[in-house]
Amino acid sequence: MSPATNREIYFSFFMFTADLQPENTSYTQVLIRHLDELAKRGFDGVDLHIAARAATVKHSDEIESYRRLKKAFDDAGFKNMKFATNVVTTQFFDPTSPYKEQRDRALLYLKSRVDITSVLGGDSNEPIMSGPFIYPYGAFPFTDLGEPIWSDALLDWMRPRYQAAQPIIEELTVYAQKKGVKLAIEPVKSWETPPPNMVSEVLNFLDGVKKAPCGVTVDTAQVLMESQGPVVFKENVARAFNPDPHKDRLSYIHISAPDRGAIHDSWIPWDIMLRELEPIYRGPYLLEVFNAIPPFDSSMRMTRRRFWRPGEDPDGPTELSAYYIAEAALKELQTRIDRVWHDLSKRSPRPGKV
Repeated sequence: MSPATNREIYFSFFMFTADLQPENTSYTQVLIRHLDELAKRGFDGVDLHIAARAATVKHSDEIESYRRLKKAFDDAGFKNMKFATNVVTTQFFDPTSPYKEQRDRALLYLKSRVDITSVLGGDSNEPIMSGPFIYPYGAFPFTDLGEPIWSDALLDWMRPRYQAAQPIIEELTVYAQKKGVKLAIEPVKSWETPPPNMVSEVLNFLDGVKKAPCGVTVDTAQVLMESQGPVVFKENVARAFNPDPHKDRLSYIHISAPDRGAIHDSWIPWDIMLRELEPIYRGPYLLEVFNAIPPFDSSMRMTRRRFWRPGEDPDGPTELSAYYIAEAALKELQTRIDRVWHDLSKRSPRPGKV
């Protein structure tokens, strides 16, 4: 817990990798070194991407490999580190598919990701599984004639897909609740993937998911590049929030720059966002930086220089060090939170620790 803000702050391992390679014990030591440096700089937790494996790999084997990874983390002194996960669906594991067999396969896949999140989360209170896990990430649809589908036609095409996925996600929420995992669906901008691209679209989808709680991830980069504006942002936050923690859908907040790079000097409208979030949001903030490493460099068309990862890349300028970028982002967020509360305190007292 950050003493400056009374707020848990995580850092995304997208700075270092998109694949933890849990079966690779040598690489595990690299991950541990990064964990150690982040902990020293004051982070309370990290967000880890759970990379998809070939369809022939058994989910049970994947889960066991992450169990060994978690033991290595614990043995290295990180038993109390908080872990969240980032999960995407694929065209093979597609909960929106019109074919029941494919939807059932997607449910088993997503349940395995809940299991992995539970394993990594350990004894922490409700580890979070977040990501664009309704529609397969990046799978833009085409007509039978090979023409891309956009705008009204795309939204109409998505309607039966949403309907097909709702029972799958609803069953997943029941399973996650039993496992003590909090689900948070993340809308992602339209140049990366088809809908849902906006917070409101996720909330509309969740109106049909009633058996167990499921929330939304609000990512500053996605909101800046894909939402309708500050008025709608405020409406979405108010719509997602519920004072009953069992009904609250404001589950996870990602702080990320529009270019997905350095956060400490970026076009994030801190005051607009934090004034809405701080008084009501209960969870951790994730500082998310996408580094110019595979597959992000090509998939996100990155033209900026890589932030060099100590121990993995040749040393470069201090201001381009991954650890410097992480620490600067942490300090910036802490400063911005304190500024907002300084202003808010003139109207109402600051609440206790979250």
